[in-house]
Amino acid sequence: MENDAAAGWFGAVIDGLIWFFTNLGLAFYNFFYALANPGLWLDWSNGESLMRFIYYGASAELLFVLLAIFLVVTVIGFIKRDFMWACVRGLEGFANGVGRFFAWAGLLMVLQQIIIVFMQRIFTRPDISFGFGIPLQYDISWFAEELKLYNALVVTLCVSYTMVQGGHVRVDLFYAGAKFRTKRVIDMLGALLFMIPFAVITWLYGWFFLWRHLVTPNPSASDRLELLLRKARLLRWNVETIGFSPNGFNAYFLFKVLLVLFCVMVILQAVAVFYRALLEFREGPESEGKYLDKDTLGEGEEAFEGTH
Repeated sequence: MENDAAAGWFGAVIDGLIWFFTNLGLAFYNFFYALANPGLWLDWSNGESLMRFIYYGASAELLFVLLAIFLVVTVIGFIKRDFMWACVRGLEGFANGVGRFFAWAGLLMVLQQIIIVFMQRIFTRPDISFGFGIPLQYDISWFAEELKLYNALVVTLCVSYTMVQGGHVRVDLFYAGAKFRTKRVIDMLGALLFMIPFAVITWLYGWFFLWRHLVTPNPSASDRLELLLRKARLLRWNVETIGFSPNGFNAYFLFKVLLVLFCVMVILQAVAVFYRALLEFREGPESEGKYLDKDTLGEGEEAFEGTH
């Protein structure tokens, strides 16, 4: 019995490895086939094309394509260290650019809240109107509920920027006392074992959660491609415009879009963290913070002036 169980376990492992490497090999074919035939998944005027986009957006095929790209870039980076540093600078620059732009949503949220208070308490208006000719006019409750969108913009699109700037809270049990290269190993394992799996799982749930509020008939994560292509005959756009109150904010589908974008930001930042930790591990303590673009409030300039 023990021999049979061991043989069964060994066979399952072999089957899993064959499945893994087969899909990894097919990833290169799938990648170039998708590039060569964009109309099959980007022509959204065709229902079948849109359903293919929805299906492959959370499929094993896409996962292996991204894994193959990551492995290829990593191998090139091992050979050419400057290339990997360029990837780090590009990913961190993207995170900083997106974060610095959408951080202004916090200021907009404050200004809009002030306007709402003035319109309600001083002018006693039930609505707010913007523009000339044909103005944009909504009930005050619409603008009050829309404040949550600004908060969501900051949380989802500034997450990578905050990590680059060192603003996230670290649950530090042994990290601070660890040696330099031990810290880099912890960073690499954290990126690969925690950040990426968390973001991928959230993406798998969030992707179909998004599309169920954009099109009908509703796609499901359990649907095979053949079933989705049959559903494509009845496909039509059905963007969610239902608010929590009669005159309240009615574009809650934007929150589903932001959930998906949040996963993209976390995955890209996880790759940047892994590459930076790997490079600093190889180059030693003198490379810590190399090319890191961190915001300051003038502390560096004051310190520089104090030395002269």
